[in-house]
Amino acid sequence: MAQYFIIHAENPQARLIQQAAQLIQQGGVVACPTDSSYALVCSMEYKDAQTRIRRLRGVDDEHPFTLICRDLAEIGTYAKVNNSQFRLLKALTPGAYTFLLEASREVPRRLQHPKRSTIGLRVPGHIVVQALLEALDMPLLSMTLQLPQDEVPMSVGWEIRETLEHQVDAVIDSDIVHVGATTVLDLTQDPPELVRAGVAPWPK
Repeated sequence: MAQYFIIHAENPQARLIQQAAQLIQQGGVVACPTDSSYALVCSMEYKDAQTRIRRLRGVDDEHPFTLICRDLAEIGTYAKVNNSQFRLLKALTPGAYTFLLEASREVPRRLQHPKRSTIGLRVPGHIVVQALLEALDMPLLSMTLQLPQDEVPMSVGWEIRETLEHQVDAVIDSDIVHVGATTVLDLTQDPPELVRAGVAPWPK
């Protein structure tokens, strides 16, 4: 049965953050709030956890994960970023955006786009997920928590617990800013291309 952590959205309890981080470090799958609905998150190091997330989402092995990073420096470790891309990233982070960039050698091939060697990355502004990233000292792999039968992502902690209590290792119940998907920008194109319109505005 999933552990259930009620965490304050502005002043996260360090003890609960550490407990959630420990579950992830041990290969667990956690339902976590972001600034755009909830996500299923796990460590990059555990293929079994990634398989569990894909099974929950009802997607195949080619469906991409997004790498949740703390800041621009961490994005720079896992993606190749030129000057113009950096300026846009700086202007839009943190926020409810996912950026498609060329993956660096730090990203395992199995996590890259199968044809383009790209990776989706984001820096969310949600204080709870930032605290979790700080406790882990590494990025998180994520997919939006939208189940196969649902038309929109899940966004209420206690409902997620009731639905997935035997399928995830923990649910973090905390406030979220938006219900919906991130806005996806392909920064490998010049000019950048809007791939998906989401809760964050298209930058002008």
